[in-house]
Amino acid sequence: MLAIIIKLRKDQLKALITRKIGMTSVITEDGAMQAVTLLSATPNVITQLKHADIDGYQAIQQGFEEVKAEKIGKAMAGHLKNAKATPKIIREFKFDGDLDENMKVGEKISADLFEAGESVDVTGTSKGKGFAGTIKRHNFKRGRKTHGGRSYRRPGSIGSMYPQKIFKGKKMAGQMGNVRVTTKRIKIAFVDSDLSVIGVVGSVPGPKKGIILLKETK
Repeated sequence: MLAIIIKLRKDQLKALITRKIGMTSVITEDGAMQAVTLLSATPNVITQLKHADIDGYQAIQQGFEEVKAEKIGKAMAGHLKNAKATPKIIREFKFDGDLDENMKVGEKISADLFEAGESVDVTGTSKGKGFAGTIKRHNFKRGRKTHGGRSYRRPGSIGSMYPQKIFKGKKMAGQMGNVRVTTKRIKIAFVDSDLSVIGVVGSVPGPKKGIILLKETK
């Protein structure tokens, strides 16, 4: 089957599932050195279109990369039947606009959906750093080590006489990282359609080979 590569209209949602390759640097037109994160943006296949009158909200479900058909369960295989693809990663992007009538399940969206200079919101899962104390996790100040001080890295008082409980959200020691993080309004440095690579200015959350979601800034 010949895959059709489509480009959405300007009033449509622009979103891609990518994978982080690593970081490099480029020289801008004014001669400055600029840090750039490289993202592998192989074509995404549209696996499902959700409509407000049927599903209660508008969304485009996209698949990324390929996996062997034997590794997909019967339920998922039935869901992907119309798409005629076996994506490894599936994500859904909600939006408020109207769906393009020409957009169909099974079509593919390539890296040239975005252009250099556009702003995007980047979403990924930050690196997990295990159990951490308050100094590392919340930048608390340590206690003094002179004049009889005994509280070097302790969090200090966490409660009060009233209401005799610890409020939710209190900054304490605990799991650090491994959370969903969104960085907004990041500029796209370049788009290489031949290599299916997108370069964004600065860093993005997550480790190398991590899944990164690109969505046009509204």
